Amino acid sequence: MAIVSEGQISVVLPDGSSRQVESGATGADLAKSISQGLYREAVGTTINGELKDLFTPLKDGDKVKILTPKNEESIELLRHSTAHVMAQAVQKLFPTAKIAIGPTIDDGFYYDFDIPEHNLSSDDLEKIEVEMARIAKENQRLVRFDIPDVDDQLRQFKEQGERFKAELLQEHRDHNPTMYLMQDKDGNTIWNDFCRGPHLPSTGNIKAFKLLKVSGSYWRGDEKKDHLQRIYATAWWNKADLDAYLARLEEAEKRDHRKLSKQFDLFSTHEEVGPGLVFWHPKLAAVRSAIEDFWRLEHRKRGYQFVFTPHIASEKLYQISGHLDSYGENMYSAMDIDGQPYRAKPMNCPGHIMIFKTQMRSYRDLPLRFAELGTVYRYERSGVLHGMLRVRGFTQDDSHIFCTPEQLESEINGILDLIDYMMKIFGYTYKAYLSTRPEKYIGTDEEWEFATNALETALKKRGAPYDVDEGGGTFYAPKIDIKLYDAIGREWQGPTVQIDLNLPTRFDVNYIAQDGSKHRVIMVHRAVLGSLERFVGGLIEHYAGVFPLWLAPVQVVVVPISDRHHEAAEHLMKLLNDADIRAHLDDRAETMNKRIREAQLDQVPYMVVIGDKEQANGQLAIRHRRNGDMGLMTPEEFVHRLQAEIKFKEQ
Repeated sequence: MAIVSEGQISVVLPDGSSRQVESGATGADLAKSISQGLYREAVGTTINGELKDLFTPLKDGDKVKILTPKNEESIELLRHSTAHVMAQAVQKLFPTAKIAIGPTIDDGFYYDFDIPEHNLSSDDLEKIEVEMARIAKENQRLVRFDIPDVDDQLRQFKEQGERFKAELLQEHRDHNPTMYLMQDKDGNTIWNDFCRGPHLPSTGNIKAFKLLKVSGSYWRGDEKKDHLQRIYATAWWNKADLDAYLARLEEAEKRDHRKLSKQFDLFSTHEEVGPGLVFWHPKLAAVRSAIEDFWRLEHRKRGYQFVFTPHIASEKLYQISGHLDSYGENMYSAMDIDGQPYRAKPMNCPGHIMIFKTQMRSYRDLPLRFAELGTVYRYERSGVLHGMLRVRGFTQDDSHIFCTPEQLESEINGILDLIDYMMKIFGYTYKAYLSTRPEKYIGTDEEWEFATNALETALKKRGAPYDVDEGGGTFYAPKIDIKLYDAIGREWQGPTVQIDLNLPTRFDVNYIAQDGSKHRVIMVHRAVLGSLERFVGGLIEHYAGVFPLWLAPVQVVVVPISDRHHEAAEHLMKLLNDADIRAHLDDRAETMNKRIREAQLDQVPYMVVIGDKEQANGQLAIRHRRNGDMGLMTPEEFVHRLQAEIKFKEQ
C-alpha cells in the first residue's frame, strides 16, 4: 500500500498504478508531473469515468485519465468548446442575437439563436466561420466559474435580454450552476454562457471546423414556444479528419432517400393527407413486396404463425397494458365509437396477447410464435419527421414468442440466428447493444434482472461482441438492439429483441405446466426489420437506389428494335412473367439507344435487345447495368440465369 505524504493525495492512473500529487492539484498538474510532453498535449481528463476539464481539482483515490486528441473521449471537449466559439462569433456579428442551447450531437454540434429581424443565410455562415477562426487564433481561455449568487446572475441575464439563459439557470439553480467565461490573455472576460461544461483549456486547440447548415427550431422543441434559428456544425482535431467527414457527408447527400425517391419515383407524402404518412409508389411497393415475401418464407421455416390484428382498439386494452399511462403522449387522441373511447394502436403486442388468451395453452403448445406485418400509429413532432425514416404511421415486422423459462435461451438464439442471416442477405454488418433498465420503468427489479441476464447470457454464449447501453431499455423490458452499418459506414437502428415479464402479468397470461398447475408465460418481443418504412428508406441509401436483382423494382427491360420484333418480345415477356420476374416491355417509338440509356439511368439490372439477328437465331442480346454487353443467350438460358441469381440473392 502506497504511503501518502502529508499535504498530498494519491490518484490511480489507467494502468492501475498510483501517483502522488499535491492536495488541490488538477489534471493539468498531474499531466505535468508525468511528462512535459503529456502536459503540452493534454486537453482534458476523465475522473472516475466522467469527462472533466483539465483544471478540475483531483481528490484522493480518484481514477484519472489524462486526455489528448488521440483519445476518443476528447472529441466531446473539442465540439462543445467550438460550439461556444460559434456562439460568441454569432453574437459579435449580430449584436441583437440571444443564445439558447448548444449541445454536441453525433459528429458535431448545433446552437440555437433568436436573432430578431434577420434570417441567417449561407453567406452569413461564411462570415461566422471567419470570426470563429479569429477567436480560435486569439487562444482565449475557457474558464469554469461557479455562480455565487443565482439571483444576481438571473438579474444580469434578464437585463441583457438573455431570457433563455435565465430560464435555464432558474431551472438548475439548486444544481451548483456554473458558467464558462472566455477570456483574453490579460484575463478580461469577452463572452460567457451558462453551461456545466466540460471544455478545452483554450480556443487555440480548435483548428478544423465547418458550419454545415441553418434550420428552424423551437425553444425546448415545443412548437408553441419561440421559433429559433439553429446552426449545425462539425469540428475535428485536424483538417484531414474534417475533409474525410465532409466527403462522407457529400456521399450521404447523394444517397439521401428523399432525393433518390424523386429520381426513381419511389414514394411521396402529401400536405393534404398530413405529414409523416407515406405513400408507396408502384416501384417501391415492388421492393417492399419482395422483402415481405422473403420475410414470410424465412419465418415459416422457423415455425412462426402469421396473424392480423385490428388497427384500433378500446382504451380498455391500453389501460390494462399500461401504454396509456407510460406511452400516452405518443398515442393519438381517442375517437368516440358508440360512446366509448378508442385509440389507433401504437403497438401490436396487446393484440397478440388477445389471440393467445382465446384458449388455455399447455406447455406442449409452447413455444408459440406469432408474427404480423402490423401497421401502427405513433405521434412524432412535425419537426423531427424525416422522409421514410421518421414517420407517424408505419408497419412493423412484429413477432411475439410465448414460451416457458426453459425455452427462453433457445428462443433468443433462434431470433439472433434469424437476424444474422437476414442482415447478411441485405449486405449489412452490425453490432449488438444490451439495453438495460431505464429510470422510468414498470415491473419488479427481480423481473428485470432475470430478463437482462437471459439476454446477456445469449450474447455471451454466441461469442458476439456487444456494448452495454445503460438505461437504454424500454419502459417495460430490457432489450438487445442491433445497430446496422451501411455501405458508407453509417449506423442505423435495426432489429430488436425484448423479454417482457410485465405484460404477461398485466394480462394474466398463463399456460398449464407438466404438473397441471398454471405458470406465467414468458413473452419475447422482437422485430428483425423494425419499421418497414425506416428499413426500406435506409435500404435505398445503403444501395444508393441501385437495388440488387432480387429487390429491383424492374428486373428486366425488354427492348424490341422495331414493330416486327414485337412478337418475339411478347414471347419473352410471357416467359419472364410466368417465372415471376418483374419485366417491362419498352416498345416506345424511341431509338434503341435512348431506351437502353433510360433503363440504365433507372438502374434496371438487365436490358434485353431483340432485333432481326436475335429473332432469326432465337436468341437475346443481353446487357447488364454494370458489366455491359453479356453476349447472346436463348430465352430459356436467360430465365434460368435470372432465377438462380434471384434465388441466391446476390448483391
